[in-house]
Amino acid sequence: MTATLLWVSSSHSDNGGACIEWAPEHAAATGEVLVRDSKNPAGPHLHLTPQAFTDLVTLAKHTRI
Repeated sequence: MTATLLWVSSSHSDNGGACIEWAPEHAAATGEVLVRDSKNPAGPHLHLTPQAFTDLVTLAKHTRI
């Protein structure tokens, strides 16, 4: 599955590679948002609803590590 998908990371992900990526074309075609760890592209993926993805992005924007 991962070889044929276009994975995109945030334009703000300049933190040394510690980011997530998502497959927007897959989301547009299926309504399912796939998310993966950019450091482990062959690893497991999250399968989220659009609302769950929005909630994840909101949480990330408001969380400081």
